[in-house]
Amino acid sequence: MHAEAAGPVKRARSGSATRARILAAANELFYAHGIRATSADRIIEQVGITKVTFYRHFRAKGDLVVAYLEEQAAAERAWLREVRRGGDPLGSLRALAAGIGDASCRPGFRGCAFINAAAEFSDPDDPVRAAVDAHRGWMLGEFAAIAAEARAADVDATARQLMLLRDGAMVNGYLGDPEAVADSLGSAFASVVTAAAGGDGAGGTPPDR
Repeated sequence: MHAEAAGPVKRARSGSATRARILAAANELFYAHGIRATSADRIIEQVGITKVTFYRHFRAKGDLVVAYLEEQAAAERAWLREVRRGGDPLGSLRALAAGIGDASCRPGFRGCAFINAAAEFSDPDDPVRAAVDAHRGWMLGEFAAIAAEARAADVDATARQLMLLRDGAMVNGYLGDPEAVADSLGSAFASVVTAAAGGDGAGGTPPDR
């Protein structure tokens, strides 16, 4: 019984490992070379599997692209939750700016994976765009939470401004001077939330309502 039961378990683990290897290759190649420029055959060759094995895990390349973006989203969400400073909106934004600055200076940095994907998939009904929009919607919500902590008069407008600054910094980190990203973004974040809060600072605990 035990030996018989081990077969399916072993195959499941092997299948999970193969899927992870496919996603790791997709992560590297999609980000470095672009999604449309990277064929399924190239990923298959890099992983060292057959087409049958590939399509057993992903029925189409589009399914792999969505899985790649979902994995990217999970990693970015975990990181953003880690750097958030509850009750300290300026501290959260400084940590976020520092993290983007650090990423910009790493070899192979090509900006935001979601902005890159959106540029390649223009159809708003495409599942790839849906994955992009879902994550960016979540991120906008995080900025809204930070804006609320900062007691911004217009939380939604402030969140959109912070998102614009983040997007611009990601592009500038790739195309411009990555060394200047953290300081420039941190200053811009602080200016936005301070102005949105009426210039009285953006930190501490909001008063009881």
